[in-house]
Amino acid sequence: MTTSDSERIHAAVRDRYAKAACAASNSTCCGSSGTATGPVGSTLYDEGDTGALPTDALAASLGCGNPTVLADLRPGEVVLDLGSGGGIDVLLSASRVGPTCMAFGLDMTPEMLELARSSQVESGLTNIEFLQGTIEDIPMSDETIDVVISNCVANLSPDKDAVVREAFRVLKPGGRLAISDIVLRRALSEPTRALVGLWTGCVAGAIVVDDYQAKLRAAGFEEVSIEPTWIATRSWLN
Repeated sequence: MTTSDSERIHAAVRDRYAKAACAASNSTCCGSSGTATGPVGSTLYDEGDTGALPTDALAASLGCGNPTVLADLRPGEVVLDLGSGGGIDVLLSASRVGPTCMAFGLDMTPEMLELARSSQVESGLTNIEFLQGTIEDIPMSDETIDVVISNCVANLSPDKDAVVREAFRVLKPGGRLAISDIVLRRALSEPTRALVGLWTGCVAGAIVVDDYQAKLRAAGFEEVSIEPTWIATRSWLN
């Protein structure tokens, strides 16, 4: 993939999620209105977890899983959410690790960061920091994070090798990575992968499960495992 292709995909993803942030907050900043919806969204969270969360954060939940559960977060850990969007997973992480530790969120879309920071203020949680940047070039120092999470974002990246390398770089020795993502059972055709609309919709950028595991191992991760939590039907793809 060329640099121009990567830039085109980043721009399309940023535009789509900027509009989703505006929709979630009922803002007209992007000429949109209504409620943002994702493949699964907030339905994979227990009501006990989400009951106290700001409504805008829930409305902007465009994920395909619940990485805060997969990660088995513990008090005292430092967490980083790659592609934190409206901030739901950062808010949940901050509550789980406790007030003396931090939950960081990284996103490249200013509108999503604005929504997430507003939700943080509404939540009253102070052990949170949201950063602007790309998941292929994480603006954090080496070996500073206990747990990296991500929710249906890595598939949007045009350079997944860079994403997993960066995640490994910022993790402390013995750290954990928990990603909820769309993966494929078989590869898509090149014409399908070329469709930007399918890329921003979490389809064209998805890779075959074996390739995903291989990339993780190549980056240095050990004990790599995949746990199916939701299987898409053809009707969802149409």
